[in-house]
Amino acid sequence: MRTSPPRWAEALLRLFLKPEVFASVSGDLLEQYRDSVHPARGLLRADQWYVTQVLGFVLRGTRLWAVLFAAAYVARTAFDWLRPTTDFQTRSEVSTALAAGILLASGFWVAWRSGSFATGAAVGLATTAIAAVLSIAGVAVLLAIWHDPQTMAAIRGSGDLEESLVLPTFLILPGVAIAGVGGLLGATARRLVRIA
Repeated sequence: MRTSPPRWAEALLRLFLKPEVFASVSGDLLEQYRDSVHPARGLLRADQWYVTQVLGFVLRGTRLWAVLFAAAYVARTAFDWLRPTTDFQTRSEVSTALAAGILLASGFWVAWRSGSFATGAAVGLATTAIAAVLSIAGVAVLLAIWHDPQTMAAIRGSGDLEESLVLPTFLILPGVAIAGVGGLLGATARRLVRIA
């Protein structure tokens, strides 16, 4: 019978921790998993416990980026609803550049810390998935506050409510790619600094 946590969870943990602290944190989690959690709860519940612990590290490693990404999305949505326009090009360029900048920075930062370019893609996935939930909640709050006929007309003119609620989930895949590029840049920069 297996007495180790799922390998994929340990690999995910490795991506979100600095190399110099990974062994200590991983060792502590593994010891607790084997010595107390697994014997008391059984394999399935011990695995759930371990995955929950790892997801806590993922959340702590991505929450700032997710909040920034979601805040930018909700701010753009509010601007479209409260300051309607017929020319969305400048707004789109600014919000796209801001979103891409947040994702590039997140990928760069975590890859710089971990030394692994794969961390960039992983943080992109976690950031955009968490941000999607936050963005949808933020749009719902906006709608609860502003739902007068003028705002509803602005919503219809800016892509309708459905777009505002669905678009955050469509940003996940591009987010993985953009943060992955940031991760590649961060890991490469870290290696170059070590060589120099």
